[in-house]
Amino acid sequence: MAPVVSGFSKLSKTDKIKWLAEHHFNDDVTATDTLITYWNSDDKLQRLHDEFTENTISNYYLPFSVAPNFLINGKRYTLPMTIEESSVVAAASKAAKFWQTRGGFKAEVLSTTKVGQVHFTYTGNAKKLERFFTEIKPNLLKSVAHITKNMEKRGGGVTEIQLRDKTAEIDNYYQLHCTFETVDAMGANFINSCLEEFAKTLLSETKKHHAFSDTEKEIEIIMSILSNYVPQCIVKASVTCKIEELPNTPRLSSMQYAEKFVRAVRIAQVEPYRAVTHNKGIMNGIDALVLATGNDFRAIEAGAHAYASKDGKYKSLTHAEIKDEQFIFSIEIPLALGTVGGLTSLHPLVKLALQLLGKPNAKELMKITSVAGLAQNFAAINSLITTGIQQGHMKMHLMNILNQFEATKIEKEQLIAYFKTNTVTHSEVVTQIEKLRA
Repeated sequence: MAPVVSGFSKLSKTDKIKWLAEHHFNDDVTATDTLITYWNSDDKLQRLHDEFTENTISNYYLPFSVAPNFLINGKRYTLPMTIEESSVVAAASKAAKFWQTRGGFKAEVLSTTKVGQVHFTYTGNAKKLERFFTEIKPNLLKSVAHITKNMEKRGGGVTEIQLRDKTAEIDNYYQLHCTFETVDAMGANFINSCLEEFAKTLLSETKKHHAFSDTEKEIEIIMSILSNYVPQCIVKASVTCKIEELPNTPRLSSMQYAEKFVRAVRIAQVEPYRAVTHNKGIMNGIDALVLATGNDFRAIEAGAHAYASKDGKYKSLTHAEIKDEQFIFSIEIPLALGTVGGLTSLHPLVKLALQLLGKPNAKELMKITSVAGLAQNFAAINSLITTGIQQGHMKMHLMNILNQFEATKIEKEQLIAYFKTNTVTHSEVVTQIEKLRA
């Protein structure tokens, strides 16, 4: 068991690694060398990475890939994707290529409102609190003028403050439910700063307002924080084509393909066990692009899955239907994204990713990201209802298995050729490696 360490954050990076090596790696030189190997040779760039977070000891690299041929609202894009999972980028690229000759993807932002809340308790009369709130609301807005000034110049700011009575759920619990427009910023720091100012003003107003006596219990602020649930920050993407333009094989006619596809999505609408995996596949594409563009994929994940449960049951984020001899496939999803602030102006690869996309604003990035999710889901369902998911996935995973066994260049060439006509499984790869080496 490692000893308690004091002042660890004040140690140099080298000394942090020495402590880890002594107490966690049994002074294993390989462990130390591995950490140092992943340092950036550019000292300035390494210092930048060190300062992104705390107690940095090395860098953790993920592949930075691209998926070309995306036609979105009549404009061509090459999408940056940061992800380690085999076949995701290949699947996205395949879907993009399929739909570029069928009109491409259409995407539109439906709304961009974000939410933050001041949570507090109050034991007095609810009607009195409502009257008090109505009177001080202008003062609440005035209190954040110094924070919202620049945001308002860009077309954003606080759009509404509501007092919500939540005492039916928790005794004495109320909240200020606040909505914001943050334009091209994701806006977390802006929203939280406004909320904390609202909380201070709420308290100060009680101390000087005639409705509150000295003997009456004051309002107690519990917390002030933005919400990553943004059901009014919504983007929709879709693809449409004639049934006859869908895949047509000896096993499935174009109509059978469409009907099977629609049933597959319908299953994810009614069966949560399937819906979770279905939506995870959507997020493969979305997270990869969100990460590449320096946005918060954890917030996006949480908001998307909450939205999938908005009707009281977890279900698919995508929809499919056959209407007037047309196949229609779409997604509607909350995406609170930003193209300014945070890592967007600091991380060199993030800046490059946004440049690759034509330096989009937040709404444009929302559209592109929703398309990445829809494309990923189309590719996954296409595989599931035709060849099965493993055929393509395992072929992409082949290189990972070969690298695990430190296959040589010649061995890789021979085994890649072998598995062009044979099913890839881990056990079969092991068998063929052993044959070669025998």
